[in-house]
Amino acid sequence: MNRFTLIFLFLVTWMSVFAQTQFSTLRQVLSVPLALSPALVCYAALTHGFGVTISLAVLSGLWIDSLSASPLGVSTMPLFLLGFTLQLQRHLILRDQGFAQFWIGLGAGAGVPLLTLGVLSLTRSQPVTGGFTFIQLLLMGLLNGVACPALFWMFDFLHRIFDYRPLTTSSFR
Repeated sequence: MNRFTLIFLFLVTWMSVFAQTQFSTLRQVLSVPLALSPALVCYAALTHGFGVTISLAVLSGLWIDSLSASPLGVSTMPLFLLGFTLQLQRHLILRDQGFAQFWIGLGAGAGVPLLTLGVLSLTRSQPVTGGFTFIQLLLMGLLNGVACPALFWMFDFLHRIFDYRPLTTSSFR
């Protein structure tokens, strides 16, 4: 990957965190925040190196916490664990298959908020939970499940546009 796609990855992450907190009408209609950070961390873990993945997870978690009511650092640990786990197992994951991207995004979209809820329950803050929490987790999982293949397609498209293709050499002189 070249620098442009890497800068664009961090810019899209920052814009998604900003959109998650600022567009309240869409969040009130769906009753779910539009959190695309788990899908972006999945993309970074399956396509970039360890440093980029961890940097994106930590920065995304800190950006989310700085714009929300949760204590600083609560969202960082679940995103870090997601990126670290996917980075360790990336040789086993079918990165180019759309169904695998969907299921990884679905699991990340439901698992990260669930881990964040667990971390919040360990602190003195009182997270709001109820009977609708399961449906919210399912909706967030589906949102990230649909967004993950779309992000792979978008960033692969940018990679094809802005990166050089390797020159194939022939065996003939």
